[in-house]
Amino acid sequence: METHIPSDTIPDTPMPTLALQGLSAAPTVSPNEASAIAQAWIDTLASAASSASEPPSTTASNILSLFNPRDAWWRDLLALTWDFRTFGGAKRIGNFLEACLPKAGIHNVRMRDGSAKYETPFPDVAWISAFFDFKVREGKEEGIGFGVVRLVPVPKTGSQQGEVDWKAHCVLTTLEGHASFPEKIAPIRDTNPKHGNWVANRERESAFADADADPNAPPKPYPNGSPQVLIVGSGQSGLGVAARLKALGVSSVVIEKNGRVGDNWRVRYEALCLHAPVWFDHMPYLPFPPTWPMYTPSLKLANWLEFYADALELNVWTSSNITSLKQDPETAKWTVTIDKKGIQRRLVVNHIVFGAGAGSDKPQIPEYPRLNEFKGEMFHSTHYKRASDHTGKKIVVVGSCTSAHDICVDYYQHGIEVTMFQRGSTCVQSSERVWHGLSQAFYPGDNPSSDIGDRVAASFPQYMATGFNRRVTSHIAELDKDLLESLHKVGFRTNLGVGDTGVSLLAANKLGGFYLDNGGSKLVAEGKIKLKSGSKIKSYTPRGLLFEDGTELEADVIVWATGIGSALDNVKRLCEPSVVTQLKPFWGSNKEGELNGVWRDMGPKGMWYMTGSLALCRFHSLHVALQIKAIEEGFFGERYSSEE
Repeated sequence: METHIPSDTIPDTPMPTLALQGLSAAPTVSPNEASAIAQAWIDTLASAASSASEPPSTTASNILSLFNPRDAWWRDLLALTWDFRTFGGAKRIGNFLEACLPKAGIHNVRMRDGSAKYETPFPDVAWISAFFDFKVREGKEEGIGFGVVRLVPVPKTGSQQGEVDWKAHCVLTTLEGHASFPEKIAPIRDTNPKHGNWVANRERESAFADADADPNAPPKPYPNGSPQVLIVGSGQSGLGVAARLKALGVSSVVIEKNGRVGDNWRVRYEALCLHAPVWFDHMPYLPFPPTWPMYTPSLKLANWLEFYADALELNVWTSSNITSLKQDPETAKWTVTIDKKGIQRRLVVNHIVFGAGAGSDKPQIPEYPRLNEFKGEMFHSTHYKRASDHTGKKIVVVGSCTSAHDICVDYYQHGIEVTMFQRGSTCVQSSERVWHGLSQAFYPGDNPSSDIGDRVAASFPQYMATGFNRRVTSHIAELDKDLLESLHKVGFRTNLGVGDTGVSLLAANKLGGFYLDNGGSKLVAEGKIKLKSGSKIKSYTPRGLLFEDGTELEADVIVWATGIGSALDNVKRLCEPSVVTQLKPFWGSNKEGELNGVWRDMGPKGMWYMTGSLALCRFHSLHVALQIKAIEEGFFGERYSSEE
């Protein structure tokens, strides 16, 4: 096994084990004691944070005294920093608190009833976790926040052996809403009856006909015609943001190039099924019904997204393409020309949100000599539809990650001879074991709350969690030992992910490089899916592919499951050079472990990128909408951003 993919940017963060804290055994803590300990810590935090008479350095020092001196972390999502930041270590936390607390004015800190729990996720790790609500700023700018804290036991200074204090190992603070501009849901939903005019009103709302009614005049901005926000793409990213914006009273239109909402899933291969279980995949405000299957077929998801857009009354223009996108250097507004089913429409908007996926629509196919000699069919996996199109033919699939496995399994199940060519090692973990572990940690029970689970998941910053991920990855590898050994016997190479942390950092940095096995690995190990590995491709031949070891692999069809380009490619094709030069890096982790370029501004004023899994889109669509709402209402603060 190739067990380690080195990365000199990944910190070697240890787990907060009892031994690391200087303890030989976990303390015994009753539920009432856990609640009292958490309440005392949160009350002390509230007192220290709201002490306006103290200098900022003193306030920061008082709060730092509540943290574990050996290993402390604080992650903030917009609440205090107006950015996505992770601070590791007392010095960085202290600098952040000293800079941000005076502006944020945190107050009304209250522990959420019944949230405190004493947990032992591993035999040598113990903590008390709790949730707390708080507010930041005041007046029109007042924000509603939610926090998570995990307290670890440390030896009590100057006390008898066995006595402990409880110090914070990690704190999450995240912005949940604007007090003056609440989401229009539940008690404050629309209460006006629609007596016979609902259809006409919806048609008028979604058309934005007044924006460019006069073809000889510039398009009219909001509120005289155009929406405030234009969203590109009607997948889970675009629809999630549109739903969040609508709940906050921000008008938007979604531009979709395909003929129907959900076609971004319909055009993919028919055998595609989501690899994440149902509770990871709910959309904002409208969860799947309890009868929904554990794993969602892509065509079923496509139909759900179409229903979702209709049920939430989102404004979507299908069969529409942006033909021009220009920003006014003085007003920063965006003038957008759209080909809407052959009709030219013009809008002027304050914000552009790209929600068209984490990759470009340009497939990556490596170039090799003698392509013109190959007599067969060749295409990228993004153009693969169904196995039955190639009945009776020999298939070679180049690649060994998720799409490659899914496609090979589809061919095998249709009785078609298929060979997988593995170019490099792959992180393979059993899907059932990975999702069972994540579900137990973040979404426990038979009907878990995705809202709470999302927050708990966010409270494990990426680089803080490396120790946990290594422990879990090692455990899964031991449970998968027989599977992995059977793969190695046939020449399939595996690894344990970046820094031996499994799939998490691969997803964050490469958007791939792994396979969560749900049956494909067994077929490879048994030879039902043939395997070629251990040599590089040298060239095409008339009959297939020639390798550097001198062997030839015959193929009537070659499917390249070799990835796609950066999502920035799509953005750059639409934007003027003056805008392109302002774009920030996209995807991949920065020095704090936060993802680059997503869920906040992309560099140019009023340009955003919303992407990720269904779970990430559900959670962070709110953050994008809250930022846009604050800007529209004129109280968005200065970002306390990373200096890198």
